[in-house]
Amino acid sequence: MSDDAAERSTERNLDGTTTEYFDVPLAEATYRELVRVLFEDHWSDIDFGPCLQGAVFELRFASKPRVGYLDGYFTIGPDEPGAWHFHLCVGDHKGTKARPTPPELARWRQCARAAFYRDRDADGRARSWGLRLWNGRNEQMMTVFFPNPWLNPERTKPVKEPDWSRLALWMDLRARFAGVPPEPAPVDDPRRPRMCG
Repeated sequence: MSDDAAERSTERNLDGTTTEYFDVPLAEATYRELVRVLFEDHWSDIDFGPCLQGAVFELRFASKPRVGYLDGYFTIGPDEPGAWHFHLCVGDHKGTKARPTPPELARWRQCARAAFYRDRDADGRARSWGLRLWNGRNEQMMTVFFPNPWLNPERTKPVKEPDWSRLALWMDLRARFAGVPPEPAPVDDPRRPRMCG
C-alpha cells in the first residue's frame, strides 16, 4: 500500500453485520476538496445527515445548494433566504478577535477522520456505501449515502436486480480521495441483502 492509499479497517456490529472503512488521509485541504466536490458537483446524487443508532437523517437537496467557507466551516444549504442549512467544520477554526475559540475546542469541532465505508449484511453481501466524518472526539459529524445498486434511483424502493453501475461515484471518489482502486462489480447473488439489521 502506498503512503497515499487508504488505511483499511473492519468493524463487527452487534447485529452480525460488518462495516469496512477506507480512510481518507488526514489533511485539511483534502477534506475541504472532498466536501466541496460532494456538495458542488454531486449534490443531486447523494443523501446525507447524521446516522446514529436510533436516528438516521437522510436529507437531499432539490436544487444546487449554496456552498460557502469561512473560518474552517462550510455553510451549505439551499440558495434562498431563511432556508435551512448546516455548518461543518473541516478546517482550522479561530473564532473572532472578540471571541477567539480555545484551541482544545477548535480541535474538538474540526473533522479529524473521514472514511468511505461499505456495509455488509450478516451473510457478507454488500448493502450500502457511503462516507462518514468524525470530529476530534471521535463523534460522528455526518454520513453521506451514495447511490445504492439495490435501490431505485429515487432511493425509495428496493429493486429485484441490482444496478452495479450505481457504485461508480463511490468508487471514483474513494479512488480519488482514499487511493483505493475501483473494484469489479460484485458477483450477483440471487438473494437481496438484508437492508436493515
